[in-house]
Amino acid sequence: MKFGKRLKQQIEETLPGWGDKFLSYKDLKKLVKLISSCAPPMMSGSLEYGKAEAEFVYLLNNEIDKFNAFFMEQEEDFIIRHKELQQRIGRVIDTWGPNGSQPSETDYKEELAKIRKDIVDFHGEMVLLINYSNINYTGLAKILKKYDKRTGGLLRSPYIQKVLQQPFFTTDLISKLVKECESTIDSVFPPPCDEERTLVLGSANIGVAGEGIFRNTVAALLTMQEIRKGSSTYGRFSLPPLNLPETDVIQSNSLQINSPIAIP
Repeated sequence: MKFGKRLKQQIEETLPGWGDKFLSYKDLKKLVKLISSCAPPMMSGSLEYGKAEAEFVYLLNNEIDKFNAFFMEQEEDFIIRHKELQQRIGRVIDTWGPNGSQPSETDYKEELAKIRKDIVDFHGEMVLLINYSNINYTGLAKILKKYDKRTGGLLRSPYIQKVLQQPFFTTDLISKLVKECESTIDSVFPPPCDEERTLVLGSANIGVAGEGIFRNTVAALLTMQEIRKGSSTYGRFSLPPLNLPETDVIQSNSLQINSPIAIP
């Protein structure tokens, strides 16, 4: 699948309010085509070439500012939500847990079930933000490659070095929060029995066929795997390959994303 189509699909499958925060790839592509089709061809170093490249870089800088503003806003929100979830878990354990002030197995299980759902949704949103970073970086690298190829310019290498220093590209903190969520689920919530696992997988499948955070997260994971895998065009500006775990949920739902089935 060409990157433009993949980006369009990702925008359609992302969370409400995220769609206009992605790279304006189509507009940048049109500008590259316009610059490269000028007659007579602009010579590198000429005044006309300098003006055209300055306009292109101006648009790229605006895109990066957009990425950074959105990414940092989401990152700050995730930090706050992560702390709130940890505090909720502590209050439930201290109040209704076996050694709590008001021990109640029913209330304890009910409240932890609510928190578990919120953590899973939270985890999914963070995966979507990592995907947001990945796909926008990939789009920038591709449009810069297209620019250099069509205009004879040498913009990609120095500009990518700038991109690598941007907040939207730095996903270490979000990746850490993702791992902490996974550790919390493993330590606080016991693994489901076979019967419960079947119910979970069944509800997950329904979520993928319809709408919801689970469908978006699985789609994001598959997109990250696709854009980061090695290929004939893989080079030093490409992101490293991503190997997804061979889980039943990911594998079964990836088929449904590619071939949706109707739910009666």
